[in-house]
Amino acid sequence: MPLELVLLTGLSGSGKSVALHALEDAGYYCIDNLPPDLLAAFVALEHPQHGGRIAVAMDARSATGLPQLPAQLAQLRAQGIVVRPLFLDASTGTLVRRFSETRRRHPLDQSAGPVGRQALVQTIEHERELLAGLREQAHVIDTSVLRPSQLQSTIKQLLATPEDQLTLVFQSFAFKRGIPMDADYVFDVRMLPNPHYEPDLRELTGQDAPVADFLRLQPEVLQMQHDVATFLQRWLPALVLNHRSYVTVAIGCTGGQHRSVYLAEQLTAQFAAQWTTLCRHRELDGR
Repeated sequence: MPLELVLLTGLSGSGKSVALHALEDAGYYCIDNLPPDLLAAFVALEHPQHGGRIAVAMDARSATGLPQLPAQLAQLRAQGIVVRPLFLDASTGTLVRRFSETRRRHPLDQSAGPVGRQALVQTIEHERELLAGLREQAHVIDTSVLRPSQLQSTIKQLLATPEDQLTLVFQSFAFKRGIPMDADYVFDVRMLPNPHYEPDLRELTGQDAPVADFLRLQPEVLQMQHDVATFLQRWLPALVLNHRSYVTVAIGCTGGQHRSVYLAEQLTAQFAAQWTTLCRHRELDGR
């Protein structure tokens, strides 16, 4: 069994501690805040002792060594090691709120006195710039509206998928709560007939048979499913050739309860025969 290395990076306050706990629960040997220049030596040292699964968390405090990481990861892959980079992200407003609620200082803040909101925003944006290169090479998870249990579940779901195959993630969401930052493609289905205005369907979701039956009879819904599927069937093979491991397709409606949920479920089932698929419902999974 080849060694599997999960490289966990992301913005401060985005949930790396929660993610590391999920990895520990899944049987990974975890280390936090490892300097990038020690990665290869650490893997060589720890592999014989801890078997096939290691997880390493890094952040912007190691900024001077981050440019070395892509070359190191390429070398590890050349040695037959399975490398799975994960990047945790969140909106700036969410991060500001989290730091304010916990009264923690941002790790990159070097000031001696109290930090105002504007200074904290500038520090967060500076951290985004430092980590932009790592974000581009990793599977991004937007934790802005995720509860800790949702993040843990998402991590475990992703790691259960085959690494050598593209995993297609369909995610429903509500536009009123913001577009997911981890989406590779976003489809707006708010123009479709809305079950919310049917009294018998209002409290149900797109996972319930009466809502599915209602939407299945709407020509616009069937056309939307066909158009999204046609687009993905055209471009997914090109993404595979580009060595993509994960593609997240976000489908949004007003409340993230009916139309987007139904279409995410339908597309997941449609593509499951050809690709590894996952289905998430951002607004429902947190209930």
